[in-house]
Amino acid sequence: MGAVKTKRMPRAVREQQMLDAAVRIFGRRGYMAASMDEIAELAGVSKPLVYLYLNSKEDLFTACIRREAAALAEAVHAGARPELPADRQLWEGLRAFFAHTAEHPDAWSVLHLQARTHGEPFAAEVAAMREGIVAFVTRLIAVAAREAHRDPDLPDREVAGLAEALVGAAESLAAWANTTPHITAQQAAVTLMNFAWSGLSNLMQNHPWTPPPDTT
Repeated sequence: MGAVKTKRMPRAVREQQMLDAAVRIFGRRGYMAASMDEIAELAGVSKPLVYLYLNSKEDLFTACIRREAAALAEAVHAGARPELPADRQLWEGLRAFFAHTAEHPDAWSVLHLQARTHGEPFAAEVAAMREGIVAFVTRLIAVAAREAHRDPDLPDREVAGLAEALVGAAESLAAWANTTPHITAQQAAVTLMNFAWSGLSNLMQNHPWTPPPDTT
């Protein structure tokens, strides 16, 4: 009897295993401290095979960033279903964001910490994802204002500023929630939704907070 041949794993599947291992190592050890030996061992492959598939440590890290950025953006868009009212879309999008970052803490570390602190081209990859999410949130806020008032006096700069602030707050809150015991994705989403919605309501009702007169 001849030897039984094992089925060869498709390249795409093997590559995803390598990326899974790399995200875990990069997220926990950082880009500089992570080694290709560790990544290969965790993925169950040889180091030369990692280089064959992904060329270099820099290319491997870039591939991790792109995959995890796409997954996060997809989760947010999938949560904010277009058939929902705008306020529900914003809520579901926030909840999806916090759920995804909580379920994938190593990926969030790669995106929020590692990619941003090691310069180009890594920071540019994350910036592109962030710009897409900010644009999406900007649209939701504008639609919510239209739904609440037929002709809201809400300048574009206010909408854009609120979207930037909301995304920035979500990023910081996710980092805090992932390192603070007993904080759930639902709790983080409620906290930010209350903060954002009360600010948006004040703007739509022409009751913005104004700074006191300069007394200096």
